[in-house]
Amino acid sequence: MASRSKTKRPARTRKLKYDWDAGKVKALRSHMGLTQTEFAQELGTLQQTVSEWECGYHTPKGTSVKLLKIVAEKAGFAYGSEAKSESAS
Repeated sequence: MASRSKTKRPARTRKLKYDWDAGKVKALRSHMGLTQTEFAQELGTLQQTVSEWECGYHTPKGTSVKLLKIVAEKAGFAYGSEAKSESAS
């Protein structure tokens, strides 16, 4: 029987940086000229989810973040670090 070395693996660290806050989600939706219901349909989610993002009760995570980035790029909407610097001025 082969012995396995019992070396510890480094702990996985999860990247918890979320680019999409309530203001950015609402700004993207407004930029696109959509209601919450229309925006939710575009993303394949519920209107209630969009409302919760915009109210700050929840933050988009995982696949929703990727999808928001794709939609924002197609709509010509600035997000991420560029959007932060623009909104500060």
